[in-house]
Amino acid sequence: MPGRLDEPRLRAGKRSVPSATSAPSAASPERHTTAVIADRFERIVWRDTCAQSAGLRELARELSGFHAYATELLSDVFLAAHQPVPRLRDRAEMDPSRLADHRIVAALMESPDFAELRRETTGDAYAAAMAVLAQATELRRLLERSSDARRRAERAGRARQDAEDAADAVGEALRWAADAVGGDGTVPAPAADAVRRAAEAAEITGSAARQAARDAEQALAAAVPAVRTAARKAAARAAGTVREEAALMRAWGVTPGELERMSFDRRARLAERLRTGRLARWAELIGRFRQMADGERARKVENTAGELVGVTLGDDLTRVVPSELANLGLPELRAVFAARYAAGELMLHDSRGEQSTGKGAVVACVDTSHSMYETGPGGVPREAWAKACALALLDQARHARRDFVGILFSAADKLRVFRFPADGPADIDRVVDFAESFLGGGTSYQTPLSAAADLLAEEFDDTARARGDIVLLTDDECGVTEEWTRGWNEARHRLGFRVFGIAVDAPPAAEEGSVLDALCDNLRAVEDLTDVHAAADLFRVI
Repeated sequence: MPGRLDEPRLRAGKRSVPSATSAPSAASPERHTTAVIADRFERIVWRDTCAQSAGLRELARELSGFHAYATELLSDVFLAAHQPVPRLRDRAEMDPSRLADHRIVAALMESPDFAELRRETTGDAYAAAMAVLAQATELRRLLERSSDARRRAERAGRARQDAEDAADAVGEALRWAADAVGGDGTVPAPAADAVRRAAEAAEITGSAARQAARDAEQALAAAVPAVRTAARKAAARAAGTVREEAALMRAWGVTPGELERMSFDRRARLAERLRTGRLARWAELIGRFRQMADGERARKVENTAGELVGVTLGDDLTRVVPSELANLGLPELRAVFAARYAAGELMLHDSRGEQSTGKGAVVACVDTSHSMYETGPGGVPREAWAKACALALLDQARHARRDFVGILFSAADKLRVFRFPADGPADIDRVVDFAESFLGGGTSYQTPLSAAADLLAEEFDDTARARGDIVLLTDDECGVTEEWTRGWNEARHRLGFRVFGIAVDAPPAAEEGSVLDALCDNLRAVEDLTDVHAAADLFRVI
């Protein structure tokens, strides 16, 4: 029998169905599948970073075995670390199936270590990606511990979609019924039955959706303590990893500007090389030497006379005592002043302090004979002590705009030369090559010192720059020939270079009267370098 479907009942039906099924109205907020608010540019940064990082892609594939939306979760973790001010969506804006992910990201951002992490990762896509990878183990645990809540949330999401589909079906049935209304206001029985069946189905699916949402909420609440604990561990691990790599880069003298200019792949390769290289364990020592040199540069005042300790004779008009200057005020004594000046017999203030720095190249001759493998002061290999000091000298030379040359030596026939001109950047890969190369064999002073003198002579002939500095770092004592010594002294006199010696855990080599002592203007033991004050003059005068 035909039914009757008047307009008031249509309106009532249209109001009741959406209410029963929790179907969204036109004013309902959009449901999002990502927790962190990000603009189009930030999403591009994530996609580009993921495309460049094989590690991120592999992690996403692995986590997809736990979670179908793992890539979106990783993008949220990345963006939370990368953005200057990360903003989390309100839970009401989230798709129900992603509420567990929202809770995970919220727990990470609430962790005390997260703020420390972001000091290193904000605006740095590489560091943010590294932070994500550092959290891989904890992210797996987070997904495992939230698996029940996630399954229930996904079920709630599907139930909600079913309820929305049922509500749409009610709407379609109502429209069909409205179109079928006869002239007397009645609706054909099939149309009326369709509306009734659609409304019943909508009520059932709506009730199921509400129950699924309650179940999901309870499961999520039960998982929160475990999620928070795992999130704190994840943030702490990521902060530690990123902080260690940043310290490693600083220790090797890699500036933030250099890092920004590096491609993702090159930076990743460099980080891996620094972490796993021969001197990786001694990065802290390398950094300490560089900080020592930096501190002494800040204190250094060039071309000063130093501490006044008495009166001496000479012709330096900048140090003439007041009583001598008074003679210039008396016409009858001016000739006496001139005569004493010509003879170098003016009374001058005597001082004790550092010589002014050189202007030519700084040449570090580093012993890499077999004995340098042995443990030196503080349980650190002698090689690490010597290389750390050499790298600090490289910094010293670059700040003074002087060329730097690193010479690795051992036996007479083994030598490697690394040049770092002052007018170009010090390529970090070349710096690491210098630091990690090792020749092995015996020890010969003559070969490296002759090479250093030849380099300074070449510089003098090309640019007229003299007063270079040679630093010889060794743990051994060896002889030199008389003929070689004559040529060496002639080169020193012609070029005006200074020679500093550093005996690395080698007391005989540092003794007065040793060959090393005779060759050097300034000789110290490596133990001096563990004391900033004892080593201060070395980094002030070079």
